[in-house]
Amino acid sequence: MTKPKAVFNWSGGKDSAHALLRALESEQYDIIALLTTVNRKTHRSTMHDIPIALLELQAKSIGIPLYIVDLTPKGNMIDYANAMKDAVSHFKQLEVTHFIFGDIFLHDVRKYREQQLTPYDITVVEPLWDKTSQEVIEDFLTSGLKTIVVTTMADGLGREAIGKIIDRDFISSLPPEIDPNGENGEYHTFCYDGPIFSYPIPYQLNEPFSESFDIRLDNGDIQTYTYWFAGLKA
Repeated sequence: MTKPKAVFNWSGGKDSAHALLRALESEQYDIIALLTTVNRKTHRSTMHDIPIALLELQAKSIGIPLYIVDLTPKGNMIDYANAMKDAVSHFKQLEVTHFIFGDIFLHDVRKYREQQLTPYDITVVEPLWDKTSQEVIEDFLTSGLKTIVVTTMADGLGREAIGKIIDRDFISSLPPEIDPNGENGEYHTFCYDGPIFSYPIPYQLNEPFSESFDIRLDNGDIQTYTYWFAGLKA
């Protein structure tokens, strides 16, 4: 029986790699591309700040082509929605019927994805969904995937966590208010080795740096968020 064609929404980080591993193990889908959103100005992935060169190395080692969606720097959700609309139209022409994500428990995020994709008859697939955060991190720790922290919120884990390997020691050191998977944006990661890769991804870390962003909230207010980045490079 022919498997349905799917696109995997790839961030290059821990949850993305974890979800891809489980999707591949299920053998339910023909995953034809890894879709990644990239800042058009910096040529680095959004939030994880992974350079395109490393994303391409990941895709090559995984054996699935990378499809890049260029996003306008400091664009709004309308810019994002339009860019994704073009991507969906492209993949619909290739008979893709499923989009796979690495979300865990953010219901508003899943609802948004379904609202955007259902009109195109695209089914949202979430391999890590419907488990507790503790169950997901335990499954990750036994998966063989290897990741490092590349982005943190300045008022949370801060600079000290940049470059840390995600292992049991790291998870046990997290304050109780921090989700162990960083699902609330507390930290983002870069996955460089594990069972989805045919070989490890070489990478380098620069001196960590901080950057602030002004975000418009739903009520119209502007709030400033500051993050630390690893300055990851190939």
